[in-house]
Amino acid sequence: MNDVIFETVISTVAPDGVPHVAPMGIRYRQTEAGSDVILMPFKPSTTLANIVANRHAVLNIVADTRVFAGSVTGRRNWPVRPAERIEGVRLACALSHVELELAELQDDAQRPVLRMARVFEVNHAPYIGFNRAQAAVIEGAVLVSRLHMLAAEKVDAEMRYLQIAIDKTAGPEEHEAWGWLTEAIARHRAAAADSTPPCSQEKRP
Repeated sequence: MNDVIFETVISTVAPDGVPHVAPMGIRYRQTEAGSDVILMPFKPSTTLANIVANRHAVLNIVADTRVFAGSVTGRRNWPVRPAERIEGVRLACALSHVELELAELQDDAQRPVLRMARVFEVNHAPYIGFNRAQAAVIEGAVLVSRLHMLAAEKVDAEMRYLQIAIDKTAGPEEHEAWGWLTEAIARHRAAAADSTPPCSQEKRP
């Protein structure tokens, strides 16, 4: 398996028709027909449940990093359009999308491996590359998704470094996305402080 991970956005549809959008690192596995897409969602996962239910997903390549930041800060209602060959949706802002069908599922207690075969793919707009601020937003979104796992000092240090790229190269979209991320960190810290019990008074003999 190719261990190079590419940051994309996966869109799926629940059995009741509700779309779900989630950033996800994916891998490509070469085959005789081209390459399959490898997904490894954590359990529990809405993306995993939707794919198991209808066996389809869409890989979206986007330049608007607000999708990444929004998806980890509670902003998941992004405009979508119907997929062309499968029962699914793709992001309206996607530069390109690949419609996928589940070919193999290797179950695992923590991270199942889903091998997804390409059904259809199309380009919608030219891809001109990420600037440093866009890359910083994606890294910041990963940090926010792991606030419950990372020490506050590590988060602060990495956010300070990423802020340099935001200050130097961000446009309006990146500034908006970065604001969502910093607000999410502040809310997480406030919630953690509120849930910490006050120190009990030491009893002295």
